[in-house]
Amino acid sequence: MGAAYEEMMQEEEGGCSTPTRNECRIPAVPSACPPPPPRKKPFSCGKKRGPPKNAYFQSPEIELLFAMFMGSRTLTQ
Repeated sequence: MGAAYEEMMQEEEGGCSTPTRNECRIPAVPSACPPPPPRKKPFSCGKKRGPPKNAYFQSPEIELLFAMFMGSRTLTQ
């Protein structure tokens, strides 16, 4: 154990250095950047729809509900 300790101490005294072997070097970067990715096409669900031919469904209960609601508001105000 004494020899290993002395060897480690000699390495510390010598200081640290950057490895200079070719295996340790960072590979060179190509000078040209790759092209950007293509732009995504906007999402569309198809043609915009117009109102239905038979008009929108109108329930008499909905009209009654609105009439009751508006009537109760005018009484409380």
